[in-house]
Amino acid sequence: MIPEYKKAEKFILSRLKKELSPKLTYHGVDHTYDVLDAALKIGAKEKITKEQEYLLSVACCFHDSGFIYLYKGHEERGCKIAEEFLPKYKFSKADIEIICGMIMATKIPQQPKTHLEQIIADADLDYLGRTDFYSIGKTLFEEMKAYKFLETPQQWNQVQINFFKMHHYHTQTSIKNRAPEKKKRLEEIEKIVAAYS
Repeated sequence: MIPEYKKAEKFILSRLKKELSPKLTYHGVDHTYDVLDAALKIGAKEKITKEQEYLLSVACCFHDSGFIYLYKGHEERGCKIAEEFLPKYKFSKADIEIICGMIMATKIPQQPKTHLEQIIADADLDYLGRTDFYSIGKTLFEEMKAYKFLETPQQWNQVQINFFKMHHYHTQTSIKNRAPEKKKRLEEIEKIVAAYS
């Protein structure tokens, strides 16, 4: 039985558009599309198979679905959603396990175990080494303020520095294409912090 990949993606994307809180300025449906796009590009360069690409796509679409219900622990909730709905689209238990592994690989701190998990983990934080880093980062700052995790730009910059220092890319593709720019962003933020301290 061939899983109905596209139907499963359509189902969850439709739910994300309707049910995610407007307070999720970063973790909204645009982020899901961004991760999907990045994952497929990384996957192509990492030479994954067509079947792996299909599973990766579905995992990207489901990876933040837990935000429909809660903020902390959304990855585990996303797995539950996948386990509940994917059998209806003819996914096997083995496929669902692979997809759940990928969803969990996006949990911070990232600890991907398989090649596909490394790809989605890198795709989830692809923006750290891109030119649109500041505009995307601003949406995460707004979200963190809305959820009362922090209040000031100074706090935000310190959070970013700490995060940058603990994060590393996993795939050869992201290490080559994203890590150098990410290093520059860290240096820029450190200069900002040094200027006001």
